[in-house]
Amino acid sequence: MKTNQVTTRRKTAVGARRRGRQLALALLYAADVGHRSLTEVIPQAGPMLNILIPSWQMSPQEAVKIGAEIEAFARQLVRQYLEHAEVIDKTISEQAEGWRIERMPVVDRNILRLALTEMWYLPEVPIGATIDEAVELAKEYATAESGKFINGILGAVSRQQVAEAPD
Repeated sequence: MKTNQVTTRRKTAVGARRRGRQLALALLYAADVGHRSLTEVIPQAGPMLNILIPSWQMSPQEAVKIGAEIEAFARQLVRQYLEHAEVIDKTISEQAEGWRIERMPVVDRNILRLALTEMWYLPEVPIGATIDEAVELAKEYATAESGKFINGILGAVSRQQVAEAPD
């Protein structure tokens, strides 16, 4: 495989993951504010993706090329969160001193949920990339202070994870 093909494939994967995170955030948000279970919302990934594609200014060719990859990554994130929600939410609550998870802004708590899911259950994505992407999601979809809050919690979890890792 030529270098250009490898670079293009890597950029496509990164772009699909970034959009997948955005779709996963939309799914968690929809469940949260709609007071619905994630199992009810997951089947809406395809229709929700079709709504998001124009807002991302994605060309029809690009949507066809990476749409399935975006949806698959989003579904993987949401399913992994669903499977491990108790431990993830407990960790967020422990790290967010003075904040009960149900009192956090909806977008913030769902970005944290997705980032911890990715950090712990999708090891193919580097932790630093996951944290950077979570902060970018916060900058785009949350408040001005959200990025710092999210970065602080994820940084603390990351440092704790490294400190507890076996030699």
